[in-house]
Parts: sequence; C-alpha cells; structure tokens
Amino acid sequence: QVQLVESGGGLVQPGVSLRLSCAASGNIFSIHDMGWYRQAPGKQREFVARITSGGSTKYADSVKDRFTISRDNAKNTVYVQIDSPKPDDTAIYYCFAVISTDWGTTRDFWGQGTQVTVSS
Repeated sequence: QVQLVESGGGLVQPGVSLRLSCAASGNIFSIHDMGWYRQAPGKQREFVARITSGGSTKYADSVKDRFTISRDNAKNTVYVQIDSPKPDDTAIYYCFAVISTDWGTTRDFWGQGTQVTVSS
C-alpha cells in the first residue's frame, strides 16, 4: 500500500509565502515524477507543477514566476514554495507521484488534498 500525505496548507495573507509538502510512504520501489494539481471552488482540477526524479521541472504558465517545486528523494517528499500568493491561488492542492511499487506495478498515486486560502 502507498500513501501520499500533504501538509502546509491553511489561511495565508496575500504576499505571505508558504510551502506545501507531500510525503510518500509504503511499499515503494521507486518514485518517478512528482507534482501538484489544484482545484479552485467551482472549477476543474488544473495542473500546477511537476518534477522528474532527476530534478527537471515544468510549471503552469499561471504560476511559473511565483511557484517553485522541489523534491527530496531521500525523504520521498515533494514541495512547492508559493511566493506572493494571490486570492486566485485559493484552492485545494493535491500532490501526485508516479510510483513503482514493490509488487512491480507503476501508476499514479494521489494525496487527499490540502486547502490553501489566500485572504486578508
């Protein structure tokens, strides 16, 4: 069994940086890409950022100047630093990871989501 657990969300004022974390655990053989999506109220889930096991990154155009994705392979953890957050960043943030399990399967796993609310 594999689990992804996010942390770091909450209520933040516009312009105050925050960092989300997502730790993977369980029967993991290897982790490939990791990343984040978000879903704002009344909208579809949208891509935010992803990072390969080698550290290559990709961002949505809407966040590329303010969000920084990183990972710690030793801790099976992916992070996203959100600088200068805006009210439009308010959403539930979901992490994902492409994981090869000890049983030989490879598929996407998702976290349960963490709420980020940007408001003064």
